[in-house]
Amino acid sequence: MKFTTTLLATSALVAVGSTASAEGHMASDMVLVSWGGSYQNSQQKAYVEPYLAMNEGVTAIWDESSAEAVAKLRAMNEAGNVTWDLVDVVASDAMRLCDEGLAIELDHDAILPPAPDGTPATEDFGDLIVSDCFVPQIVYSTTFGYRTDKVGDTPPTSVCAIFDLEAYPGKRSLQKRPIDNMEWALYCDGVGKDDIYSTLGTDEGVAQALAKLDTIKDSVIWWSAGAETPQLLADGEVVMGSTFNGRLFSAIAEQNQPIGMLWDLQSFDLDGWIVPAGLSPEREARALDFLAFATDTQRLADQAKYISYGPARKSSAPLVGKHATLGIDMAPHMPTDPANSQRVHIYDYEWWADNRDDLDAKFQAWLAQ
Repeated sequence: MKFTTTLLATSALVAVGSTASAEGHMASDMVLVSWGGSYQNSQQKAYVEPYLAMNEGVTAIWDESSAEAVAKLRAMNEAGNVTWDLVDVVASDAMRLCDEGLAIELDHDAILPPAPDGTPATEDFGDLIVSDCFVPQIVYSTTFGYRTDKVGDTPPTSVCAIFDLEAYPGKRSLQKRPIDNMEWALYCDGVGKDDIYSTLGTDEGVAQALAKLDTIKDSVIWWSAGAETPQLLADGEVVMGSTFNGRLFSAIAEQNQPIGMLWDLQSFDLDGWIVPAGLSPEREARALDFLAFATDTQRLADQAKYISYGPARKSSAPLVGKHATLGIDMAPHMPTDPANSQRVHIYDYEWWADNRDDLDAKFQAWLAQ
């Protein structure tokens, strides 16, 4: 689904240092690419609507194709027709796009505002800037939700419940990709957390992970969009399933669905923006101007009013307050909250950036069997 939002008000541009920006020569429209659902709505509310209100005559069109960003940008680049202006991607995809020259390298301190106390952007974001082409927005996790009325008197406490068809009979939902599924499979087959990637880097390790997934394959509904698992849970079609923690928060807190959340071995990840290579100077200037606005301290804190993802800037964390409509404190619902992050899986961005294409091919071949 795509939609256009245009708000007219007083112009207030943020200089980003490019010649086109300095001369005021910016495109008047943007195509922003994201993931849809409650996450995209949080972006719309926290910084797209305020930006458009401050920039008379500018329009923003959403494209919900972030899950296919790498393949689509490869195709656009080959065709010489890049139609996206700013793309929301996970960290490992940002690394791949940067390595392939499909995203521009950024001087973060030159184009992004410092923290309110003057701390440079690179220090405020810290280690979360995992690529020269990447501006992080949020820390999120992929974790499991389950139907509270379908797990009896013993709700799951371990991620390995996903493989326990005897204790928790019924359908599961898993994302249609190897990331996270392969790690969880190895962990639940006895591989230690510290040995997951060294094991997955061997043919035997890949075979072991797929064999573990084979034990539940016939009971899995595979999803591609983050909204699918919450809907499958709400409809009672699955007893448990993986998705992004913010999607589960929305289903539980905003929609009052009979869903519980399992934080055990939640997979931490980063999400943020890249600017595609191949844009005209006017389009690139507009993208950079919006990027500077959308990732400042206040805007990232504002996003946490609408979804339970941790802001990427250190300076934003103290500003996280209550949900915009529910009035509940958001901090306890963040994946980084101490009560939720006692046992986490630290997703290895670099490993997946190097191995994603190979594992994707093997995973898809296994699905087709």
